Amino acid sequence: MRALVSAPDLLAELTTDPGSVVLIDVQWNLTTTAVPPGRDLYAAAHLPRAHHVDLDAELAGPPGRGGRHPLPQAHAVGAAAQRCGASNDSRIVVYDQGDWYAAARAWWVLRHFGASDVRVLDGGLRAWRAAGGPVTTELPEPGLGTFEAHAGGLPVVDADGAARAARDGVLLDARSPERFRGEVEPIDPVAGRVPGAVSAPTTEYVQEDGRFLPADQLREIFSRKGLPVAGPVAAYCGSGVTAAHEVLALHEAGIEAALYAGSWSEWITDPNRPVATGDA
Repeated sequence: MRALVSAPDLLAELTTDPGSVVLIDVQWNLTTTAVPPGRDLYAAAHLPRAHHVDLDAELAGPPGRGGRHPLPQAHAVGAAAQRCGASNDSRIVVYDQGDWYAAARAWWVLRHFGASDVRVLDGGLRAWRAAGGPVTTELPEPGLGTFEAHAGGLPVVDADGAARAARDGVLLDARSPERFRGEVEPIDPVAGRVPGAVSAPTTEYVQEDGRFLPADQLREIFSRKGLPVAGPVAAYCGSGVTAAHEVLALHEAGIEAALYAGSWSEWITDPNRPVATGDA
């Protein structure tokens, strides 16, 4: 089942049956020095009837040895989904401002914790507006959902699992090529990559307007990276957010992959784990 929905298709569905979809706004920014944080973006403009879910507080646990955005506790995900009015079998559509990452993280977390039907608005709020979709500043009343969160809906690996994927299958590094090579590291205290990983920046999978490339083009890109493969496939990034976008792109290409949720920010907490730099 595809995980993307186009803005025109969502607009048509909501026009016909506005109560058929639970809309979750996850507008978010990795840094907040130059742009408003996600909640302020939501307050400025969002889809009518959409509830905001905070990536840092509700789609991730507290930062620490598990990385900058470790997996959240089940109760936090359940409470957020219930507030949005969702049950486990609701049709849920998540979106961000059009920068892909937060919506992909929400898709992955909700699916992992038991949601059966989660779609990402392809191109986010930017595509919605381009399709003539309305926006509002009105805040909806809290929902009364019955969502029960339980982990295991999508595969996840720890540091050992990521190392196994790099050795026996394919471990994709979703960060920029410069960070993959260890030439720069703007966020984490150690530069480099997991040895054996393959550079696979998520910018390769989207068009200029933020929408994903067609599935056949995604499959062609992944084939050049050695996929599909008989061994395990996993993806990581700096903290597990961008890597969720990688897993989403793989899903659209028909390739199942696990998320290394701790990602690089967790890998480097153990000084005994090896670090590679330079070209692969």
